[in-house]
Amino acid sequence: MIFVTSNTYKFKEAQQIMSIKLKQSHINVPEIQSDSITEIAAESARYAYEQLGEPCFVEDSGLFIHELHGFPGPYSKYVYYTIGLHGVLKIMAGKRNRGAEFRSAVAYVDSSGVKTFLGRAYGELAEEPRGSGGFGYDPIFIPLKNTKTFAEDPEYKNKVSHRQHALKQLADYLSIGEKPSKHL
Repeated sequence: MIFVTSNTYKFKEAQQIMSIKLKQSHINVPEIQSDSITEIAAESARYAYEQLGEPCFVEDSGLFIHELHGFPGPYSKYVYYTIGLHGVLKIMAGKRNRGAEFRSAVAYVDSSGVKTFLGRAYGELAEEPRGSGGFGYDPIFIPLKNTKTFAEDPEYKNKVSHRQHALKQLADYLSIGEKPSKHL
């Protein structure tokens, strides 16, 4: 199975979560501008399939902060690279509602078309970055029923993350579930 991503961290995470052998493709996939991560992932998957000519999947994700009406959402990568974690925390300074969710849209494509899967992880934002594991917003995201950020507990992240939920739906769709001996 081909996972089209240039993000090595996402690829490693998917390898740990999925029970199939994954190959990483670094093809440059244009990302449309949209308020929907599902739409972004689906369009990226269509493009990747046209380039590769074989079944593959892509993933798009974002951090949706409740107090900020879902910002940065699908623009999370841009916000991360422009103002970073400290900029996001500065915007949140003094805010009582620190609720947030990660969303992951996985889009699988083959000759029959595109199928999308949406995963979510609910939690809240920490007051400051904590932990050295993970990547992106992991140091400031504390999942529900936990006191550690995703960066402080990457193993726990792989069990409850937005990406884990979306990838599990893909695995179920492909009927590979938790069968480690079955490969695509």
